[in-house]
Amino acid sequence: MPVTKSWATSAVTGAVVLTLAFGVTLTGAAYAGEIPGNTEGGMEQSGGKNDGGIYATARITYSGSVAANGSKGNVTSADVNWTPPPCWYAPYLGAKDFKKKMSGDIESQMNAPGMGGHAGAALSELKRHYEDEYGWTDTPGYKDYNVDKDGEGMFWAAVENPDEPDLLKRNSCNDLPFWVDNGEAPPPQYEQAITPEILAALAYQHMQLPDTEVSLAPEQTTKVNLPTWAWLDKAVFDEVQATAAINVPGFNIEATTTARPVSLTLEPGTDDAVTYPASGECVINNDDSIGEPYARGKANRTPPCGIKYLRSSGSGTYNLQATITWDISWTGTGGAGGDLPDGTFGNGQEVTVQEIQAVNR
Repeated sequence: MPVTKSWATSAVTGAVVLTLAFGVTLTGAAYAGEIPGNTEGGMEQSGGKNDGGIYATARITYSGSVAANGSKGNVTSADVNWTPPPCWYAPYLGAKDFKKKMSGDIESQMNAPGMGGHAGAALSELKRHYEDEYGWTDTPGYKDYNVDKDGEGMFWAAVENPDEPDLLKRNSCNDLPFWVDNGEAPPPQYEQAITPEILAALAYQHMQLPDTEVSLAPEQTTKVNLPTWAWLDKAVFDEVQATAAINVPGFNIEATTTARPVSLTLEPGTDDAVTYPASGECVINNDDSIGEPYARGKANRTPPCGIKYLRSSGSGTYNLQATITWDISWTGTGGAGGDLPDGTFGNGQEVTVQEIQAVNR
């Protein structure tokens, strides 16, 4: 009976076969899309070669202002409905390396005690798919794992995003590994194949924004009903960039995500306060600063960006939250580009508010 794509997919993603066919997404080895250790400043890693010069893996590399050691960055999307891709397909192994890996796993599973029935049949179909050109609609089979085309392309495989908390979404890229010739685009049915736009979203996810502390006057300790001025100088308030790239023979793409500061939102840490402006959102000035520094002679003026506390903090402090909103855009290989949802990142600052001592005259 000819195998159908739906039958093959459901069979191969069974508990026994899942480890075999999709080990690229479930093991800790250096497979496609692995996030390398990284630090701000552009440290990069790429896939390694074997003795024959064939790249065995294709890693996403990160450079620029990104979190260290491949960690998730500190940007929060202002759009609660937007999330980075939970999984994708990326170059995995050359033909000879893929044959060694996949055929070894198939034989190991087929020889396991008690292997038979539905799982055994699925393994047999999987073996025929890669060895005997056994395929189905829009998914052709392969002859001897395409070893006669070794060096002319790569098998692509699913990659999980380790920062995706939803296991079902993380495992939603569940197609079998497929072949892509060097210089060619993946077949159109693989909509989640890695693209510059996906790389841009991953760069966004790993972007590290600066810990910028807002300047206050009075600083740290203020008085009830006394306006506190807040500002950010443009010298510490500049755009940030992060780049994600894949670079293997026949497939080289990258995307740079840029964050530009656009506003500062102040949350006093208590309801007994008013903000300037009333919305609490201080927009960026023409000189790329926010707010206005306090100077002698401005005591009777209303600050363009600031807070007035209406009640003492007593023996404690108020936690002033200063959140910067960043406009996020990206550019990538081939002139691609566009916008991503705004990002936010906030810092907390402890503020002591004291009563003004009355003086009788």
